[in-house]
Amino acid sequence: MDVQTGSFDPNEFAWQGLTLTPDAATHIRKLVSQQPGLLGVRLGIKQTGCAGFGYVLDTVKEPHKDDLLFETAGAKLWVPLSAMPFIDGTEVDYVREGLNEIFKFNNPKAQNECGCGESFGV
Repeated sequence: MDVQTGSFDPNEFAWQGLTLTPDAATHIRKLVSQQPGLLGVRLGIKQTGCAGFGYVLDTVKEPHKDDLLFETAGAKLWVPLSAMPFIDGTEVDYVREGLNEIFKFNNPKAQNECGCGESFGV
């Protein structure tokens, strides 16, 4: 990070990476098996919500050139390089909450989260 200009060069950093729990990996593999041409999922972020940023999950048929690939037990997770400063080190889980099954993000960089868990601040 260039302190004088506040600019950020994502290539300057050594990333810890993202991890998938066994349940998340199983769910991603299941999604891929059900949709021809699907390779995995992409986890990005967008500015939104009451805490500042929200997670965005998309399916991937063709990765973007700036995506980083994290693979666990055959499940592929792509992350845009621009999102890494905000979600590096995140564990992606897939859990059941009541009648719902959802992806959960255990992000060590999140300093605060909104009450609904949809957004976070760093």
